[in-house]
Amino acid sequence: MSIKDRLSGKGKPGIDADAIRALSELLNETGLTEIEIETDGGRLRVSRAAVAAVAAAAAPAPVPSAPAAAAPSPAGPHPGAVPSPMVGTVYLAAEPGKPPLVSVGQTVKEGDTLFIVEAMKTMNPITAPRGGKVLEISVANGQPVEFGQTLLILG
Repeated sequence: MSIKDRLSGKGKPGIDADAIRALSELLNETGLTEIEIETDGGRLRVSRAAVAAVAAAAAPAPVPSAPAAAAPSPAGPHPGAVPSPMVGTVYLAAEPGKPPLVSVGQTVKEGDTLFIVEAMKTMNPITAPRGGKVLEISVANGQPVEFGQTLLILG
């Protein structure tokens, strides 16, 4: 029985574990983090929450702006971390060929645009949640980002 048949009610009523398994296998095969299918009024969404931590760990290490001190790393995210509010592709400039919106050492005000994250062909401005000095930019231009991944650190 196809996923479409399961969602349209032609199969078993209620939650169909086989459809969920089929979508989970599709996530594994394609490397996607989530998938949602809607057919004939039925909707099924499967996502992997643990992928965000793996993707953040696999991201290239940021280039430090100053020599790193030999201090132990604190547990959890940095208090000045600005996380991505969505999955998408991050852009450091408003347009190709333009200078970055922010740079290390720059002081920003609450509401200033820091990045653009493209999600589903929509350009979403990511604004500063508070004012401060940009201590570190943790992503590269054109890099895929996950929900909650640190984009930059404000001091």
